[in-house]
Amino acid sequence: MSLFIEKSMLASRFLSCLMAISISVLIVSSLSLVQFADNSFIPSSVYRLILANPNSSLYSTSCVESKTPFLPLETSFEKNAKSHNTTSYQASSSISNSSGCDTKQALLRVYMYDLPPEFHFGLLGWKGNGKEMWPNVDMQGQVPSYPGGLNLQHSIEYWLTLDLLSSNITRPCTAIRVQNSSEADVIFVPFFSSLSYNRHSRPPGKGKVSLNRILQDRVVEFLRSRHEWKISGGVDHVIVAHHPNSMLVARKKLSSAMFVLADFGRYRKKIANIEKDVIAPYKHIVKTLDANNSPSFGQRHILVYFQGEIYRKNGGTIRQELYHLLKDEKDVHFSFGSIKSNGVREAGRGMMSSKFCLYIAGDTPSSNRLFDAISSHCIPVIISDDIELPFEDILDYSKFCIFIPSSYAVRKGYLLNFLRGIKEDQWIKMWKRLKEFTKHFEYQYPSQPNDSVDMIWQVIARKLSYIQLKAHRHNRYRTS
Repeated sequence: MSLFIEKSMLASRFLSCLMAISISVLIVSSLSLVQFADNSFIPSSVYRLILANPNSSLYSTSCVESKTPFLPLETSFEKNAKSHNTTSYQASSSISNSSGCDTKQALLRVYMYDLPPEFHFGLLGWKGNGKEMWPNVDMQGQVPSYPGGLNLQHSIEYWLTLDLLSSNITRPCTAIRVQNSSEADVIFVPFFSSLSYNRHSRPPGKGKVSLNRILQDRVVEFLRSRHEWKISGGVDHVIVAHHPNSMLVARKKLSSAMFVLADFGRYRKKIANIEKDVIAPYKHIVKTLDANNSPSFGQRHILVYFQGEIYRKNGGTIRQELYHLLKDEKDVHFSFGSIKSNGVREAGRGMMSSKFCLYIAGDTPSSNRLFDAISSHCIPVIISDDIELPFEDILDYSKFCIFIPSSYAVRKGYLLNFLRGIKEDQWIKMWKRLKEFTKHFEYQYPSQPNDSVDMIWQVIARKLSYIQLKAHRHNRYRTS
């Protein structure tokens, strides 16, 4: 009798184990079909989270006696992912570059489209030999330079693209370029949209269509034709549009993507918002002060400094009000200024000689003036009610900036009384913190740990949770 019961139990256990394995195989096969269906909306990054955890309930089913897990050492899903590469490149999931960065260990895996040079370095005048798509950035002398002046302040796409190309140079391993889109967390679109707007937004001669508009239309056409865009709906694509007027037409058609922006001043909430998009610092124009040689409280003889455009439209009308309130004060420098006639150098000298630098809203909530002040170690006084600040989810700007509501700032006597009331020890505390945080607002090549480039990649990695949320919400009523 006992022998019969034991055999029955073994048969029961065998059947249970077999059913569990069959169910798991069915789930894996279903996921594979869902991922590669043309109308799928789930980014590969979501699946990678599952694949990275073989002990999850999806893949691990213990059989009672043996306790042997279902181990997907090379699942059909992974094989399909590798074979589904839409480029001629080989899969690179196990490749480490010479700087010691491992794609498996990187915080963010980025696939970059091979757009023709006319969309990126060709706009800088670079012409590759033959069919070269990218310049050889491993050699400093061959890196195309970006035009200076005000063009430089919106050069963010240039620095991010250089960083992805520099896999053989010692740099932070936060973001790693992969050559297979199925391995990527996000997909980067290397279109120098700000430079395109600055250089080519006017139709040539008597033409009716500008080169900037043509390039935007072609980017839209390219993306919508890509399998990567179709499979995710674009939510895992990163597009840099830092100049407020860049991508003016294309942004509406690509609104599901993650934008890297200066602010949301000229965007509707449905197109851009803080939940899915990234606010990046301007590239400051004035020279960064050495922290060890930064003028102290007593060496900064100007209390308040502002130099720039005074008569602005929209929210910038507050500049006019403050100009009339402050222009005659003895310890205040408030005047018109531009980059012409050594304007940048004069602004740098003025900021490093001032205790406080006014940042006032202009045509848009943000400008590079804030980052010029930071690089000059001049305590920023921010009067811009709608401003969004870079990296604010991890940086507490109240430690090194002063925020004053616009309605208070325009009250006669309020602003100066407030600033004069700040004691020297309070100022020194903010000044020291400002010098510590200046590194987060530097663009450079090669990038350095926690500089602007590295910080932007970190923010993008943190935004992935929104991508996953959107994918899951989209699948609520999805039929198999």
